Amino acid sequence: MNPRRLLAFALAASLSFTACTGRHSRADFVLLNGIEPESLDPAIITGQPEMRVVQALFEGLTARDKNGETGPGMADTWTISPDGLTYTFHIRDGASWSNGEPLTAHDFAASWRRALEPATASDYAEMLYPITGAEAYNKGDLTDFSQVGIHATDPSRLVVTLRAPTAYFLHLCSFPTLSPVWLPGIEKHGMDWIKPGKLVCNGAYTLGAWRINDRIRLVKNPRYWRADSVALGTVDVLPIAHATTAFNFFALGQAHLVLDKGNIPPMLLGELAHQPYFHSAPILATYFYRFNVTRPPFNDPRVRQAIALALDKNYFVQRITCAGEPVTGSFTPPGLSGYTPPQGLGENVALARRLLAEAGYPEGRGFPSFSLLYNKTDQDENVATAFQAQMKERLGLRVELRNQEWKVYLNSMSRLEYDMCRASWVGDYPDPNTFLDCFITGRGNNRTGWSHATYDRLVNGANREVDPARRYAMLAEAEKILVEQELPIIPIFHFVGIQLYDATKLGGFEPNLVDEHPLREMYWKQKP
Repeated sequence: MNPRRLLAFALAASLSFTACTGRHSRADFVLLNGIEPESLDPAIITGQPEMRVVQALFEGLTARDKNGETGPGMADTWTISPDGLTYTFHIRDGASWSNGEPLTAHDFAASWRRALEPATASDYAEMLYPITGAEAYNKGDLTDFSQVGIHATDPSRLVVTLRAPTAYFLHLCSFPTLSPVWLPGIEKHGMDWIKPGKLVCNGAYTLGAWRINDRIRLVKNPRYWRADSVALGTVDVLPIAHATTAFNFFALGQAHLVLDKGNIPPMLLGELAHQPYFHSAPILATYFYRFNVTRPPFNDPRVRQAIALALDKNYFVQRITCAGEPVTGSFTPPGLSGYTPPQGLGENVALARRLLAEAGYPEGRGFPSFSLLYNKTDQDENVATAFQAQMKERLGLRVELRNQEWKVYLNSMSRLEYDMCRASWVGDYPDPNTFLDCFITGRGNNRTGWSHATYDRLVNGANREVDPARRYAMLAEAEKILVEQELPIIPIFHFVGIQLYDATKLGGFEPNLVDEHPLREMYWKQKP
């Protein structure tokens, strides 16, 4: 039987609680987004589900298109100095906030300053670190913002000075953290500024409604600079983390697009792969486990290596994820032109047992019970259960499984309140630095407590290197430290992007490596 019909029939009753209650007029487009966003503040968010919504509400100096390419956003033109250090952006004429106020270069300078303020505690403030003085200001070592290389010379001109040539800087300017925010609204409403009726934005959509654990309603912004090209007037973003329920929404026509593989029941993937609405393509993303290296026994690299070597990663992708994901020992995925990541550690149970014995735990004796933290989705729970079984069988280690809701899980990970935890990383721009910079000492996305001076020196040095071949060689050397010697993380597999949608009806959606799909470019070829 067609799996779409089978699951729809079997679980139709599960939809009655929210699918057709009549409380909402039907939106032009309904997107399944996985989980409830932690925030809509561009400076605070860290997860991909939040970023999808924020990128509809806000736009930076540059913007990504449906192919993942970076082009003009709020800046219509820019110039780069011959030495690659000075970028001069021209804010387009008529750029406006959703409340009708003009958007200026001063708004960008003030918003970037806010993201860098230590009190903001932005994990992604490091996106601004290529700018002269930005890192020192973010860490509190520099208090005079005039010494940071961010200057609005007039309302239409933003001049940015970098500390070293940065090949991917224009890509960074499209990232949500570098979006402008309406500071008078933040000053007036405080933490409530992101709520409907209070949020002022500059993107293709405004925030019409936000009902926790129900939906976010996005409404086309008539003051957006290219509003005439935005086809979808209203978009509902549904936070449904349970794969069976999410897929049933799609199967019954209550949602038009499933963006995350985690929203597809794993047992159906094999059959769904043959359906016309199933779409799959490589993306820059890695599924991995983190160690909290500040907690014994995970402060010993031999222990971390042993656990990595004992894993049967093929079991995870062949029996659980089932979407053709390639297993990996590297953190950086393939596909980045010019860069070849190291192989990392493969499966070697005998070596794993020997290393564990050298660390003082022969056959696992004396090794304390430890927990594995993950956010509660079907796939993550199944992978965690398989990991638990492999550790018991192969190393004699006892693992307790610990799951949390998304917001709590993110907080626990940031606070290092875990032993091991599940994680994933989606590249923010097409360059290996978007992966390797995460594990520099003190980075907001490090979240392992790991610090390695040589690694820091190599990654930082590579980003000051002008010659691409030398730069990539330095990054590869750093990644060897990360995935072959120290292992504060265990890379497990690289994701493939999987979406469910009817391509005969939906246009403006294209697979791309950075897995970004702007709502402003989507349209109906044929109304469903």
